[in-house]
Amino acid sequence: MSNKVRMGMIGGGPGSFIGNVHRMAAALDGAIELVCGAFSSDAAKSEATGSALFLDPARVYPSYHEMITQESQLPEDVRMQLVAIVTPNHVHFEPAKLAIEAGFHVISDKPLSFNLEEAYTLREILKKSDRIFALTHNYSAYPMVKQAKFMVQEGLLGNIRKVVVAYPQGWLSTFLESADNKQASWRTDPTKSGIAGAVGDIGTHAENLLHYITNLKITELCADVSTLVAGRKLDDDANILIRLENGARGILYASQISAGEENNLKINIYGEYGGLEWSQMEPNSLIARWLDKPMQIFRTGGPSVCDAAMAVTRLPSGHPEGYLEAFATIYRNVAQCIQAQTEGREPEAIYKDFPSIDDGVRGMQFIYKVIESGQSDSKWISF
Repeated sequence: MSNKVRMGMIGGGPGSFIGNVHRMAAALDGAIELVCGAFSSDAAKSEATGSALFLDPARVYPSYHEMITQESQLPEDVRMQLVAIVTPNHVHFEPAKLAIEAGFHVISDKPLSFNLEEAYTLREILKKSDRIFALTHNYSAYPMVKQAKFMVQEGLLGNIRKVVVAYPQGWLSTFLESADNKQASWRTDPTKSGIAGAVGDIGTHAENLLHYITNLKITELCADVSTLVAGRKLDDDANILIRLENGARGILYASQISAGEENNLKINIYGEYGGLEWSQMEPNSLIARWLDKPMQIFRTGGPSVCDAAMAVTRLPSGHPEGYLEAFATIYRNVAQCIQAQTEGREPEAIYKDFPSIDDGVRGMQFIYKVIESGQSDSKWISF
């Protein structure tokens, strides 16, 4: 790359967990520079965050409207090129819409939008532009997830018959939103999170992981959706039976009241000849179990690993890589695609591998179908 991609950020002010994650990830490979931001709807908080990040005070804005407008008026070689949206769900759609219409590329935290109508609208807006849009379903960027995808797509497991994917957390086992906890408060508030709690927050990660590795779409689902903590306004536990387009069966569950769990996203994929197991709690290992040969353990950076996995491995084998590196891979890939577009060339295929607007729309459809099934007496819902 001849120049760093210039990035602006919307959200990520005081108390934001994910804002810091995005900033660290964007900086990791040295391809992106944060040049401006509207870090909070509170102008003083936005200013304080910009100061802490050593940004030019003239490019720290009191609102994302002002940031997008003023950045658009700067010289082309100065203005931001990419907007990172790291706000709660109800402030995903409008900033993305305005940024795309103003000619900026977008990386947004998931889910795509507050509701399904916004998701469809944003996809249509993007279709009319040549802008790049990525959604940070970062778990798809782990090296061993890419190894699992390669093995499935190469047919090493044969026809996929069953998938079990789970995302248990325990942090909302109590009524934490009553304790002035910012992260709990907005995630359990339907005016900020949308129609779903756990299903939208972590269930979409499970669905995306399943689809990314298998390339199979859910055709039907049957969901038991619950709110188990008294006083909570949105779901905190969901157990879902799924049917996939090739006839495979599966189980997907998302829970934020699984006491003692941290972020234990895990997936098992079973085919005719064997199965794969991956867990975010031990992300550098992929276990393969076979009908007719010994179990194998693939390791990040180790022997017999596919090119796609090696392309996102930064360190020699034995040096743990994880959450931040996976986030950084999405940022790196987007930066490479922006640079290629700027230079009028096609990016390498490995850099086009990141979650897209279509992944975001499918994720929103998943949320709505799960909630519909959870509220329905008939239960089985066509996707």
